[in-house]
Amino acid sequence: MLYEEKTMKSDKVYEGKILNLKVDTVEMPDKKYSKREIIEHPGGVAIVAITSEGSMVLVKQYRKPVESFLVEIPAGKLELNEEPRETAIRELKEETGLESDKLTYISEFYTSPGYSDEKIHLFLAEDLRKVEYIAEPGEFLEIIELPIDELTKMVKRGEIVDSKTIIGIFIAQKLIEGR
Repeated sequence: MLYEEKTMKSDKVYEGKILNLKVDTVEMPDKKYSKREIIEHPGGVAIVAITSEGSMVLVKQYRKPVESFLVEIPAGKLELNEEPRETAIRELKEETGLESDKLTYISEFYTSPGYSDEKIHLFLAEDLRKVEYIAEPGEFLEIIELPIDELTKMVKRGEIVDSKTIIGIFIAQKLIEGR
């Protein structure tokens, strides 16, 4: 049996450029009430970019919330009225200076549905070609290319800890093995 929570009241606590925070009062199936803190996010895309040699293109950047440098697949936030495919094309170019002649939708997933509605749309980019790379203001990235088998080892050693990247690496591994 499924149990749904009914929203009784919703209060916006914060509205920002990237996310909003609201607190909902919900009625639970047992007729008791509880509060839910919810981050609203427009969603984003992540791109598994595979070179003709079978390596993946990633970026390394400093992430303030975890006070560390992370290795990640190229990704970015959906802009207002932008389709995920458009975002993937834009972000791949902005973060790596690459374009793809073969961009394939793979899947979508929620990043942390316990407190956020953020959904990531995952794409596979192949037949890559270099274009002019101009870093976005305020974005400082190192572009990395590594074989997928090395990336899976990095995940197992705890050197890659970003969830969208881990998902992308293992999906890419399966896609390539299946060819």
